[in-house]
Amino acid sequence: MGFNDIAGSLNQVGQIPWEYVVGYFVIALVVAFVLGKKTGGLSSFTTLDFVYIGIGVAFAVVWQWFIGAFLGGFLPTSVSAYIGIGFIGGQLITMMVVAALVRKVGVGMTSFVVYSFLSDIFHYGFGGEPMYFIYEGLTYGLFLDLTIALTGGNIFGVKSSIKASAEATATSGGGSSGKLLALMIIEGAIIGFLFAFPDPIIYSAFFGPFINASKVNWQTIYRTLTTNVISGIPAGALGGVIANRVSRAIGG
Repeated sequence: MGFNDIAGSLNQVGQIPWEYVVGYFVIALVVAFVLGKKTGGLSSFTTLDFVYIGIGVAFAVVWQWFIGAFLGGFLPTSVSAYIGIGFIGGQLITMMVVAALVRKVGVGMTSFVVYSFLSDIFHYGFGGEPMYFIYEGLTYGLFLDLTIALTGGNIFGVKSSIKASAEATATSGGGSSGKLLALMIIEGAIIGFLFAFPDPIIYSAFFGPFINASKVNWQTIYRTLTTNVISGIPAGALGGVIANRVSRAIGG
């Protein structure tokens, strides 16, 4: 089997069985859309939503491949092994901001598919597609959409913050700012934790072998996962606060 540089390998030693991966995608998609419909996080995109997605994804690509790559060159190897400036600023924090601005199920998957498309144009080329669209959209993007569905569109406490600000303005009093800040940090940390998994687990142990017939090395996978978690949790926590603030300032 071979198509567009896809080897189609499903029999590499240590590779995750394709049934598990497909089952996860199907179940997670159903949960995201069912919960989104139930909690109010599922609705049609507006023109403004697509503007937010377009600008945010474009910035993520520029950060990932240009700004992040430049800044990363100043870090010593011992630090860059734990802090991927391009990934943290581009795919993690910027996409969290986009999700907080739109706050509708589907924004995560749409944003990461567009991100993958632009990355193909500027960096990778289109070999291996559409598998990278599927991988990016149904891992990182789906994690954001599941969070939106679970919170009813109140991702990173944006809706609660807007309501609290309005009440505080009306009464000239305080609000539950401490609780809202904790919510931003906790949700952001969870997203950062989840974003640590796709590259070492889902890509290295399934999509990489499937596309490139690469070997699976679980020792390397565990090591990469550990470093991703160490950097992803604090970066996600920071991203939750940034996403909340930017969404309130721009989108309201």
